[in-house]
Amino acid sequence: MTSFETSPQFNVWRALLALAVVFVMLATTGWTALRSHRESGALQASLAKWEHGSIDGLHLPDPESAPGRLTRFFASLTPHERDHLAHRYPLAVGNMNGAPVSLRYRANHIALAQARKVEKKRMHDGRLSTAGQQDAGLRMHRYEALMSAGRQILAFDPEGSGRVAEVFGSLGRAERISVVVPGVDTDLLTFQKTYRSYSAPVGMAKALYAAEREQSPSTRTAVIAWADYTSPDGLGVDAATGLRAEEGAVRLNALLRALPGRAPVSMFCHSYGSVVCGVAAHGMPRRVTDLAVAASPGMRVAKVSHLGTSARVWAMRDATDWVQDVPYLELGGLGHGADPVSSAFGARVLSARDAQGHAGYFQPDTDSLRNLAEVGVGAYDEVTCARENDACRAGLPGTTTAGRA
Repeated sequence: MTSFETSPQFNVWRALLALAVVFVMLATTGWTALRSHRESGALQASLAKWEHGSIDGLHLPDPESAPGRLTRFFASLTPHERDHLAHRYPLAVGNMNGAPVSLRYRANHIALAQARKVEKKRMHDGRLSTAGQQDAGLRMHRYEALMSAGRQILAFDPEGSGRVAEVFGSLGRAERISVVVPGVDTDLLTFQKTYRSYSAPVGMAKALYAAEREQSPSTRTAVIAWADYTSPDGLGVDAATGLRAEEGAVRLNALLRALPGRAPVSMFCHSYGSVVCGVAAHGMPRRVTDLAVAASPGMRVAKVSHLGTSARVWAMRDATDWVQDVPYLELGGLGHGADPVSSAFGARVLSARDAQGHAGYFQPDTDSLRNLAEVGVGAYDEVTCARENDACRAGLPGTTTAGRA
């Protein structure tokens, strides 16, 4: 590194370059990318109905109550009473942290069926444009797919571009739980893809679930594909700020605090999802033992110690990933801070060999996916460090080789 690269003038030059990049983004994408978050009409209506509801003459608890209180409430009901609430308030129950996960699955299946009927009518609504009718058809088919036998939908909100979360494996029986947090352009329609399937949340979670079982067949695992936040729309100014991350962090931590059991939880945060995880980190429950980021534009802090978490922090980036060209700084609310794979940041840097760019980290038969799976099952002595040494394994439980103190 030259003396100029460490000088104050160089830092000023980098800041000016970052501003230039932002203004180019604004000029090419427009301010329309900065979307204001809208509360879900259907979900809010279901919650309002719940708040005025009762069962056996008793008022229902506040849906925003602590998960423990809601868990005790549902445990006090008979199976018939729980089923009645799921049918009467499907969106409220399906998104209620503290409700039994099996009940949430049933409630969301009911909500999906109702949403499907709405979109089927819209497909033939003459007041809509052709594009509007086509969009209704796409959403109807997505709802049908999410209703397929065996799918476990943990959260569902049809409003706007939509939010959804799905579970692979058994949350109640899991000995290790993994949560996949995706980045920009994630919504109901992009939740699952046929082409480049491993770049979408469902494909990411399925690949991780399979890799974890391959890595440790005796370990009962569960993986959550968590797209239950309003992600930035494209690479405009929305993606360069922390607004969506701050909103998403609240929702993410609400989920984490309500997960059943006591199994350790590992976070796997891709692209802008790593910004969400960075903002959420200080509020994550202590059962979150590992926080791994891939293709990160930054976590809105200068170093690991500023995240305020006791979790082990891992980072990886493929050599061909375009995100390495993002200016790693924060200026006036724009940008997301330091580079998580830099030595100064202090994360444990994992190999991402064969990831093949920004969207390839969950591709089967890659170092990146193997490493993520090994973190997910706690096989820390098996991970491959990025710099061809044992540095990322130093001080970890279960490491036995020389140099892995």
